Amino acid sequence: MKLLAFSDLHRDLGQARRLVEMARDADVVIAAGDFASIHRGLEPTIDALRGIEAPTLLVPGNNETEAALREACSGWEAARVVHGEGVEVDGMAFYGLGAGVPVTPWDWSFDLDEQQAAEKLAGCPEGAVLALHSPPKGHVDAGLGSEAILRAIEEKRPPLAVCGHIHQCWGEESQVGETRIVNLGPSGTVLEV
Repeated sequence: MKLLAFSDLHRDLGQARRLVEMARDADVVIAAGDFASIHRGLEPTIDALRGIEAPTLLVPGNNETEAALREACSGWEAARVVHGEGVEVDGMAFYGLGAGVPVTPWDWSFDLDEQQAAEKLAGCPEGAVLALHSPPKGHVDAGLGSEAILRAIEEKRPPLAVCGHIHQCWGEESQVGETRIVNLGPSGTVLEV
């Protein structure tokens, strides 16, 4: 299965249009959060992505809320917000968790604490591809990742976990057991799973 995955567009409409073109060759698209910038510009960014026809799995970043993302994606047939839930596409299980984890220092940020994140990850099936906004602790995270996400990866053993959030780690990869972890960034990364 060919995936196109990206994160942290932060209202870059030109890059959103490039991703629509890149998605023509993808079986599944994962959009790992931060479409907006401090809750501004979410709708135009999602509108620019609506040309993606492949199944598109989105999680909210810390720059938009789950409710706002669900509302912005309304009517986009290919889109599914998977924050704290999963979906199966062509026999492959996917599970998502958005938000900043752990809690960020910004009062405007959409965040979860470690306990909330662990509760939302509890339903993840073993072996599901993880679509995350925040990285796991100690991996592509500049020291800012989530312990709950790391534990979920260790326990659920996904073949792939993609994330964003920590901009200085865009393009970096790591490994936990057999799980490949990729911090995406906005350029669009093609992955096989």
